[in-house]
Amino acid sequence: MRIRLCLAALSLVGGAGLATLSTSTATAATCTDIDVVAARGTFEPGTLGTIVGDPVYSALQKKLTGKNLSSYKVDYPADLSLTSAAQGNADLVKHVMNQAAACPNQRFILVGYSQGANVVDNSIGISSAGALVGSPIVATIPDALEPKVAAVLLFGNPIRAQGKSVTGTYQSRTIDFCAEGDPVCENGGDDVLAHLGYTADADAAAAFAAGKV
Repeated sequence: MRIRLCLAALSLVGGAGLATLSTSTATAATCTDIDVVAARGTFEPGTLGTIVGDPVYSALQKKLTGKNLSSYKVDYPADLSLTSAAQGNADLVKHVMNQAAACPNQRFILVGYSQGANVVDNSIGISSAGALVGSPIVATIPDALEPKVAAVLLFGNPIRAQGKSVTGTYQSRTIDFCAEGDPVCENGGDDVLAHLGYTADADAAAAFAAGKV
């Protein structure tokens, strides 16, 4: 019930923000130093995501002043359909592969919030199957491109409620925020509003990423 309320709250946030959205979609500029690839949360409005993606990108621009940044909004429904996260997983991996082929020196910062964290998890080989709005892995970033991923920034990650986390190759490059009481990432969490408060962690996430670039 608490998780359903949390998703309902996100839906309301989405509805309230639709009128202010730009009609343009964030796309990666040609061969920037860093491409910030962001997977938004369920029903989350904003260019990259009002709660996480947009504030994190702004914080990264301030932290990485010596780097040329671009952004990409993962193209997926971010809804409650059974294939939503899988579609995001496929699109994220396709984008990274295409960019790496076109821009051999470009590096990536992956950002995922809520369902978007499932998308990122799957893309780096950590299955979100069984998690809230999760899916089996349908694509992974190839091993040859793994060094190009500078940092992985996760917020309200649903796999944490299963007792899982990012392990292996990407572990040292990953920071995974779970607010106290957030029912999406904390088993037994009972604070629905905690899931909507990750804007406060944007600066810490950007500082972590800056240390990895």
